[in-house]
Amino acid sequence: MGEVFAYIKHAQGVADDSALELIVAAKKIAPGAPVTAVVTGTGADLDKVCTAMAAVYNAVWKIDNAALAYPNAEVVRKALVNVVPAGSIVLLPHDTFGMDLGPGLSIKMNVPFVADIVGVDGVDGGTLKAVRQEFSGQVSTHVSCDISGGAVMNIRGGVFQADGSAAGGAVVDKSGEAGDLSAKRKFIEVVAAEAGDVDITKSEVLVSVGRGIEDQENLEIVFELAKAMGADVSCSRPIVDAKWLEKSRQVGTSGQTVKPKVYMAMGISGSFQHMGGLKGNPFIVAVNKNTKAPIFQVADVGIEANILEFIPELTEKIQEL
Repeated sequence: MGEVFAYIKHAQGVADDSALELIVAAKKIAPGAPVTAVVTGTGADLDKVCTAMAAVYNAVWKIDNAALAYPNAEVVRKALVNVVPAGSIVLLPHDTFGMDLGPGLSIKMNVPFVADIVGVDGVDGGTLKAVRQEFSGQVSTHVSCDISGGAVMNIRGGVFQADGSAAGGAVVDKSGEAGDLSAKRKFIEVVAAEAGDVDITKSEVLVSVGRGIEDQENLEIVFELAKAMGADVSCSRPIVDAKWLEKSRQVGTSGQTVKPKVYMAMGISGSFQHMGGLKGNPFIVAVNKNTKAPIFQVADVGIEANILEFIPELTEKIQEL
């Protein structure tokens, strides 16, 4: 089995939550093997992230280049192919960027690709036994993959919880090995989402509602629960697509990124697109009548119930207290 690497996403000098999750996944995939973090970018923010990652990874490889100022998957792919040794195992977060980066990277490295890993059953020789999800999380698939010659894997966020262990690795500058980073596509600008009446990115408690609410008129019970809890209301994409709530309340990769202390997921299946907007390891309470909903795999408390019956009862109990 080759060396193990984890690609670290970051913004404004702060590593993404996936950084600490990937190292936990790596230890399950390659027990006892050292894990190296690869951080791309430029300037002081890059150095800040590298220093932070050195505290938890066995080593940190820094790739500093002006072309990497914005995380363009085409450019990052070139850098990784030139820097990461052949036959290596590379772990990526399973989000929109990871999906853009991973498949092409596996082709360039000529190694297998496994997407959306939510569990690891173990490694037998050079064969990884992993669990991934299909059909929007309705089916868990157990797959075997030969990783003896390397692999690229996308790891579902929130599944492998950070353990807080320290490593104290050194930062190694690999910028000179990145090679030509020219690209056919380029970053133009970031378009900020429109501000809404509530800024859910600053909410400590969120009551989030999904398609399980069934009808727009039923949203009234969600707002009543949120009021009783002193929380704000957020939602998944189907609610916004139906124009029942404004875009500013949507949690997910195509919506807002939130870091609440408590997250109540009401009638939300828990697709990776939705969970990609949930950061900071909040306490997750999931209520869903579908026992196979993927949200239950990451929830701290899972309740099988119809939210149209459960929410009014919970609201009443909270009001009594």
